[in-house]
Amino acid sequence: MISIEKAKSIIEAFKSKKILVVGDLMLDKYIYGTVNRISPEAPVPVVLVNEESSRPGGAANVALNIQSLGGHAIVAGIMGRDKDGGELKAALTCRGILTDGVVESNKTSTIVKTRVMADRQQVVRVDKEDPPEATAAVVKDLCKKIAELAGEVDGIIIEDYGKGVICQEVVDEISRVTTEEGVPVGFDPKDNAELKISAITIATPNYKEAMVASGLPDMPLRGDPNLDARLKKAGDILVRKWHPQILMITLGAYGMYLLNKGDAPRLIPARAREVFDVCGAGDTVIATAMLAHAAGANYYESASLANYAAGVVVGKVGTATCTPSELLSYIV
Repeated sequence: MISIEKAKSIIEAFKSKKILVVGDLMLDKYIYGTVNRISPEAPVPVVLVNEESSRPGGAANVALNIQSLGGHAIVAGIMGRDKDGGELKAALTCRGILTDGVVESNKTSTIVKTRVMADRQQVVRVDKEDPPEATAAVVKDLCKKIAELAGEVDGIIIEDYGKGVICQEVVDEISRVTTEEGVPVGFDPKDNAELKISAITIATPNYKEAMVASGLPDMPLRGDPNLDARLKKAGDILVRKWHPQILMITLGAYGMYLLNKGDAPRLIPARAREVFDVCGAGDTVIATAMLAHAAGANYYESASLANYAAGVVVGKVGTATCTPSELLSYIV
């Protein structure tokens, strides 16, 4: 467990750190209501709407977490030159997040996820997105922006939601510029086993993503993670494949499995007091871990703070963030 004094020192240092988040930018829309009956047209609930809202999602939610924790975020990605894109950009700007790395294009649509919520439960989600290939036409423009921004930041997060932005060309450009500038890189993967990436600082796959990336069967984790042979094997494979300084495999209710160069594997228990919604918890983990690393924390301190921050956000409904005061009060 990290001490409260050490946590305060690291979190205070967040204020001077700037992180570039590269990935799939989305607009999350929420429709809130109540359910009192089933539709006569089909066996589905009828949601009586009483509130609607929207907020940045996907890789943009990682930027929100960085900003909420006291750091400074810049986003790099692709959005459509459309109404949803305008709303997303305005939502980022009003929260103090820089959009210098954003490419706006008439050739793509802004990704939108609409969640219908009834009595704190998600009824259905409706997605609007182009196929991943649609981003290919503007990837070179995105790479140029990444190269321009790399020297200005204390870290870069590669946030893959599998929507096409995190392709090999973008990963190769990030690798090139971070090697030149000496900038640490965080990687939050999706189910993209073909992506070639190495020499990263922090990788934060969840259990399923770790299995896919390591080529192992995707079967649920059951029982003590310390006794799970597949988890150990996946960790060993990913260390050889990605060469991360720190590998954090998030295990939901089981906590976090850590591998650090030269050390034996370590398990950190989950810190959640209540779980209402796990949506976006992985975004919080990578944001907190990268900020902590940039602030001088060691691997265990970075992982511990990320674990506590995830415990905060899963206790909220919807895609959420964590503030420094919430994080500190959770540690106490």
